Amino acid sequence: MVANRSASRLVSISLVTLLAAFAVCAPTRAEAQTVVVLVGGEPITNLDIEQRTKLTTLTTHKAPPRQEVLQELIDEKLKIREGKKFGVDLSASDVDGAYSGMASRLRMNSDQLTKVLEAQGIRADTLKQRLKAETTWNALVRGRYKESLVVSEKDVQTAVASDAQPEQNKSFEYRVRPVVLFIPRGAAPAVVEQRRKEAETLRGKIQSCDDAEGYFRAMRDGTIRDLIVKTSADLPGAYRELLDKTEIGHMTAPEVTKQGVEMVVLCDRKTTTADTPAKRAARDKLFVQKYEAKSKAYLDDLRKGAMIEYR
Repeated sequence: MVANRSASRLVSISLVTLLAAFAVCAPTRAEAQTVVVLVGGEPITNLDIEQRTKLTTLTTHKAPPRQEVLQELIDEKLKIREGKKFGVDLSASDVDGAYSGMASRLRMNSDQLTKVLEAQGIRADTLKQRLKAETTWNALVRGRYKESLVVSEKDVQTAVASDAQPEQNKSFEYRVRPVVLFIPRGAAPAVVEQRRKEAETLRGKIQSCDDAEGYFRAMRDGTIRDLIVKTSADLPGAYRELLDKTEIGHMTAPEVTKQGVEMVVLCDRKTTTADTPAKRAARDKLFVQKYEAKSKAYLDDLRKGAMIEYR
């Protein structure tokens, strides 16, 4: 009897403790789901604000003001609604594709990106919603205002004349063929070093693209890729400098990558009338300025006509 009474008392205490715990947690959940703003009838909750704050903090390493986060969420609702109005309505697969693309740029897959977010208490849908709004808005502004976003050649020339460095006004066309000496995955450092030395030896022998073709076509553990044609404006500055210093017919220095030991054979290099790095940079800068001005004016108009109800 004593044991039974003790057991009953323990059960009662446990139930009281459990109920008390739920009583403490329940308001937190309810508060998280509290609607803060209605944008055209669509709710933004405390949970939305909390999630976006975490995402912004993760990407900028700085906690944003609550009002700034709220305005960003309101703007996204307006952008997506406006997109639907003009037929720009991203499907779930479109958004997943954008999410996967972002993961690839971060050198991971979608599942890995999701785990990184979850480790910080962020749902994948939080990032996907932002990507959906950004992609929708970009397509909408570019589509509706295509003509007014065109950058004239005269404006480009004016910008180049005032900003460009002399070396950025030159443009070359490069014809290259990438080559690879394969290295087995997980190979020992000694094996990697041996392959690097082999690459250096080949680099000293090859005097033309035809030479490279002959050597690498005969190799079982190496290959030569198809011809690639790029202009100065297509390449990062460091890579342009590397090719400019390489003699025609010769190869760049070996670089160890995931594929193996990689080099590039410079088959030809000649001046071209195509975009120079300075013109490409000026055109991109002027386009961004036009886009941002048009985007801001468009969004301001949407805000003025929107039904936004604060709770």
